[in-house]
Amino acid sequence: MRIVVGISGASGIPYAVKFLENLRDQETYLVISDAAKKVIEYESDETVDHIRSMATHHYEDDDFSAPISSGSFLFDSMVIIPCSITTISKIAAGISDTLITRAAAVSLKERRKLIVVPREMPLSTIDLRNMTYLSESGVIVAPASPGFYTRPKSVDDMVSFVVSRILDLVGVENDLIKRW
Repeated sequence: MRIVVGISGASGIPYAVKFLENLRDQETYLVISDAAKKVIEYESDETVDHIRSMATHHYEDDDFSAPISSGSFLFDSMVIIPCSITTISKIAAGISDTLITRAAAVSLKERRKLIVVPREMPLSTIDLRNMTYLSESGVIVAPASPGFYTRPKSVDDMVSFVVSRILDLVGVENDLIKRW
């Protein structure tokens, strides 16, 4: 399976790291935005290089010659995790000024699975309308909202809950959480 992974500048880097850790058997194409690179420094002990090493391929966010910028390049799904409200807004408005938003536009026009994982809160009416517009356009909006019925004992348990659900959405088997 070919999966494009975008990491944008929202808080939630642990979600992206755990997601990539669980995609090791897949062919992955990673793009980290400049804002996300700064957030990585604030939120984790991981380095950008280490996160890149978890992907099969990686590209800079301004590299429009990357294969994922073209509809002729076949991939199964794209996940933007975490997905900033700015990135959601650009995708909803059809703005493709970065590789992440261009690959998202390719996903939409080619009718490929696109999943955005917003982490921010609270949400304005504009944010909600943009997410609704994306949902109506076929995008799966999967907020990073951990469930507590699994009785998490740590932050990692809560991260695992969200990542497990995203892996389910892209069709990657996992045992990160206890199932019903």
